[in-house]
Amino acid sequence: MLKSYLLSILIFGIFACNQGTKDPNAPQPTMSKKETKHYLALGDSYTIGEGVAEADRYPNQLVDLLNAQNESLWAEPKIIAKTGWTVDELEEGINKETLENEPYDLVTLSIGVNNQYRGRDVEEYEIEFEKMLLRAMGFAGNLPDHVYVLSIPDWGITPFASENNKDAVQVAKEIDAYNAAKKEICDRYGVTYIDITEEYRAIGAQEEMLVEDQLHPSGKIYASWAQKLKEAINPE
Repeated sequence: MLKSYLLSILIFGIFACNQGTKDPNAPQPTMSKKETKHYLALGDSYTIGEGVAEADRYPNQLVDLLNAQNESLWAEPKIIAKTGWTVDELEEGINKETLENEPYDLVTLSIGVNNQYRGRDVEEYEIEFEKMLLRAMGFAGNLPDHVYVLSIPDWGITPFASENNKDAVQVAKEIDAYNAAKKEICDRYGVTYIDITEEYRAIGAQEEMLVEDQLHPSGKIYASWAQKLKEAINPE
């Protein structure tokens, strides 16, 4: 009886020692890495940030805001945009690019102001914008909730417009027509449409909200757009 009792203690002791011994060659647990996400920004001068530093562009500020939430790691945005581009010119610009991270986790689209500026018909814009929106959705894996569209800001309120004798009332009327068409198309496809136009009308003409050309927004305006996008993407 005593022998059996001592044998049990010995076996338990050996088992306990083995449990506490770590194999130095065994793989060590590691911290899980955050998934890298990719963002494609499509547009014109408002997307490329005419007159501001790269860090002040709204796509770059948006990535900073998203990364500050520490939920994931967003790479630097891929921007396809150029000052003066219309929808069809954006289409041509995209065709010349190599996109390496499809499907993108996020796609933003801000286009149309130059169609309006050049006096093109809203009906023509509707056709071109719908085609571009579908392409943007394709870049996002055909997931409409990964695509966000910004309304067209009303440049008619800027000093540039008044200095060049532009009819602010007429510009506003045309911008509203373009935005109404854009929103209707976004709603049809379940894509989030973000209105930045009304706020821009209220503050866009202020000196600190403009760059040197007195037409394009400063980084402060783009910060507001980035915040609106962030709140739509990751509501708190």
